[in-house]
Amino acid sequence: MTEAETPPASAPENAIEIEGLKKTYAGSKKSPPKTALKGVDLKIRRGSVFGLLGPNGAGKSTLINILAGVVNKSEGQVRIWDRDIDRTPRDARAALGVVPQEIVADVFFTPREALEVQAGFYGVPKDQRRSDELLAAVGLSDKADAYVRSLSGGMKRRLMVAKAMVHSPPVLILDEPTAGVDVELRRQLWDYVRKLNADGVTIVLTTHYLEEAQALCDTIAIVNHGEIVACEPTSQLLRRMDTRNVVVTPEGDLISPPVLEGFEVAPRADGAFAVTYRKGRSSVEQVINAVRAAGVTIGDIATEDPDLEDVFLAMTYGDASQPDPTRD
Repeated sequence: MTEAETPPASAPENAIEIEGLKKTYAGSKKSPPKTALKGVDLKIRRGSVFGLLGPNGAGKSTLINILAGVVNKSEGQVRIWDRDIDRTPRDARAALGVVPQEIVADVFFTPREALEVQAGFYGVPKDQRRSDELLAAVGLSDKADAYVRSLSGGMKRRLMVAKAMVHSPPVLILDEPTAGVDVELRRQLWDYVRKLNADGVTIVLTTHYLEEAQALCDTIAIVNHGEIVACEPTSQLLRRMDTRNVVVTPEGDLISPPVLEGFEVAPRADGAFAVTYRKGRSSVEQVINAVRAAGVTIGDIATEDPDLEDVFLAMTYGDASQPDPTRD
């Protein structure tokens, strides 16, 4: 078997290690040089499902393109499966499968032919190729001999996942893999990704669907302005937010939500409204008392903890990256 197909006998603790990674794009007469990455340090543990999140222009794509060998770094060190991308670039990239954002497929091949050609690029012997197995895994067995041009966008995206796995890489990068994919196909794709991870493949995921990242990833890094502003287990990252919502459904209709001093109030559907308070500074009881003091009769009440979207917005557009001195 090829080196890429079989991980080293002693697998590394970290699938990817990045130290001091910088990338500056050259300027022109009309625009100055642009620094996309400002000294990124990152370790991605072997066997994890790792989320790499950030707003557009934050530096995610540059980082992924450096890993994939599409973009040359300016400074720093990168190791993929304990292989330095400068010293052994081919070995490092052979340990990696990449599913890019853009759908890239030869429309005049069939899916089976596309996988066979891709396997040939990686030097996988014919008797060790798994084209039909991979097509079955991504739900394309019945399309194995159809031309790629006849596939839907979701099918083409699943074919790209299969192409990335033809050489059995120990690390798989999924860059916005469910963009434009319907709910059922998305579910099938994630089922396959979970199976790959259960088999030992390290998954690196970028996505704008934050609920997916929260459900799938055990660790998440948030990139903003070319820097890592957080890198923590998902559960720990969610605890960074010291706010909580109390959702109040009033008895009868209100013209507008009440104004509550010291609390943020936002309308919800069906006449309800949410009151946001800081844990450790206020309590649900204080919120309820404030609502009643405003003359609102409470019909129902519920509480909500922050989700990943709340954390993401606060850390990229707010100040949640700064520790709260009131917290332990």
